[in-house]
Amino acid sequence: MAALRLFSVTRRSLTWTLSGRTLWSGFRKEQPVVLETGEEVKQKPVLECPPLRSRAYTPPADLQQKVEFLVKKVFSSSVPSRWQDASLEDSHLKFNFLARLADDLGHVVPNSRLHQMCRVRDVLDFYNIPVEDRSKFDDLVASDLPPNLKIHWGY
Repeated sequence: MAALRLFSVTRRSLTWTLSGRTLWSGFRKEQPVVLETGEEVKQKPVLECPPLRSRAYTPPADLQQKVEFLVKKVFSSSVPSRWQDASLEDSHLKFNFLARLADDLGHVVPNSRLHQMCRVRDVLDFYNIPVEDRSKFDDLVASDLPPNLKIHWGY
């Protein structure tokens, strides 16, 4: 790396030059955390992988009542007599409704399906479908296979 001429001082014909690495290396050092008791504690980076998120979802028994309550709460006065036909054209109402429903049920509508949610009925149909968090191979292992068929995981 080429040296960076930061400044020059002509005192007794000395020229000071600093490289970029020397200039910025002081800022990259870890600073210890000092507690009120005077102890110094170095922070260790977290190297653990977070647990895998489960995508399993089973619809609750009172799903229709929860959705109806939330529709009346979010849409307030603009709810039609048939609440399932309420339109989700207004993006602010759609966001508020889907965000609150995702918090309540713990299951989020994926981005690839958001454009399909035009009415509350579409959202209700989406949340009525259970989701299993298993692969096809897990299903094969769990099923009753014929005796001449075996699955070897470690080949």
